[in-house]
Amino acid sequence: MDKKVKIVKRAMDVVGAALGLAVAAPVMAAIAAAVKLNDGGPIFYRQKRAGAHMSPEGDATQVYTYDMIKFRTMRTDAEKGGAPIRAGEQDPRVTRVGRLLRKTRLDELPQLINVLKGEMSIIGPRPERPETIQNLAAAIPFFEERMREVKPGITGLAQINLDYMGHLGDDHELAHLREFLVNPFDLNYQDANEADDMRTKILFDFVYSASLERLSSFLRTDFEIIFRTPMVMFLGKGR
Repeated sequence: MDKKVKIVKRAMDVVGAALGLAVAAPVMAAIAAAVKLNDGGPIFYRQKRAGAHMSPEGDATQVYTYDMIKFRTMRTDAEKGGAPIRAGEQDPRVTRVGRLLRKTRLDELPQLINVLKGEMSIIGPRPERPETIQNLAAAIPFFEERMREVKPGITGLAQINLDYMGHLGDDHELAHLREFLVNPFDLNYQDANEADDMRTKILFDFVYSASLERLSSFLRTDFEIIFRTPMVMFLGKGR
């Protein structure tokens, strides 16, 4: 990542997150009340996620983890066994309020706190759970490179092009390439849907990472994502 981009990106994150929390405070208060009234459970949900691939020295060799904060959208017993369970379409564990929050992406608002803490960026690749990284790296060549020196983001190029589950819509301009993205090596030791979805996401993640090499391309890409994100939230799906 270009040094100028790194400085400007962090400045935009701090200012954007602070303003976002201030402006969204009334909405977040209403969401918190709705989540609590829905079933009486906790308002927030904290989940361990993997961040950028870098060590404290900045040599991009290690993966740090952090607790991502979201409004809770699932029942309190969604993972009562302790093992991570991948969310699916029409997942019965999602609450009534949770379905609306997921459709509009409003469950992501508390992650602005993660941005202020420097754990995330407003714009970047979607963070994955640490438990899934090893299998995905085995199934997808260069998977680890998507997060090299790039912090995970609340929104991003993949998030505005794909739906909440990471699927490429039939009306997307790249839909005709879907058959070339699904399990090209016919691997049977990794959950096919998860790997297939990630193969699609990673294309957008690489494009975004490439934009960080120059300040001009970074600003152009980030402003496009910022402009399109509200439309994605309003329509309830990616492009």
